[in-house]
Amino acid sequence: MKHLLLSAVFAMGCSTLCLADDLPAAMRDADVVFLGEIHDNPDHHSRQVELTKNLQPKAIVFEMLTADQAGLATDALRQDLVALEQALDWANTGWPDFSMYGPLFQVVPQARIYGAAVLREDAQHVMTDGAAGVFGADAERFGLNLPLPADQQQARERAQFAAHCDAMPMEMMAMMVDFQRLRDASLARASLNALRATGGPVVVITGNGHARMDHGAPYVLGIANNDLKQYSFGQFERVAGDGASVQFNSWDITDAVDRPDPCEAFNSN
Repeated sequence: MKHLLLSAVFAMGCSTLCLADDLPAAMRDADVVFLGEIHDNPDHHSRQVELTKNLQPKAIVFEMLTADQAGLATDALRQDLVALEQALDWANTGWPDFSMYGPLFQVVPQARIYGAAVLREDAQHVMTDGAAGVFGADAERFGLNLPLPADQQQARERAQFAAHCDAMPMEMMAMMVDFQRLRDASLARASLNALRATGGPVVVITGNGHARMDHGAPYVLGIANNDLKQYSFGQFERVAGDGASVQFNSWDITDAVDRPDPCEAFNSN
């Protein structure tokens, strides 16, 4: 299926959505390009492979990998995706089937691989130490030392409540927002490290929530270094509506994946 690249209004200077036959110049010129996804949609991963091939990044940052896992993605293992999957212990990571992610390790063989995942044992400490305490010395640089404005905090807590099917206690949502901020900052830090080490460009493979420009990893990266040129590309499904808005520079809308209702587990309890 041919995908249409839909560019957000201010990104292309249009009063309505524009169609682009080629990569937008702003994407080609960016230091860091965030490629969003719905994790279990194969079309989204195919599109990421296509865009990554065209961009020829010097580094690829994965939300799905820890720094240690990224170090296992050697040149030799990247030539054998079965061996790479086993080395990464992918089956126990909780991410969708490796067949969707594997081609991203091979599409630009010379690109260095970076991981931005927060270790589970570190994430558990958010409850007691907060996102800044877990993140460490660079917390101030990435904005984690400051509380969110009250309206943003409330909006994000409502979004987390909806994302968890309105089934978790509302008082837990502040902690969930902290988790999200920690992961955004981890992605931003890994992207900045990759850019410094390789000179860029850098492609970041992540979920749409972390790719948002208004408060995701691009926003946090801008706090750390507002001189960088960034581009964020989101991917959505037709059944999900037009939720891209101006949260992304551009986006793609694909067919939906046939999946179980994610709220079914909550509703059955």
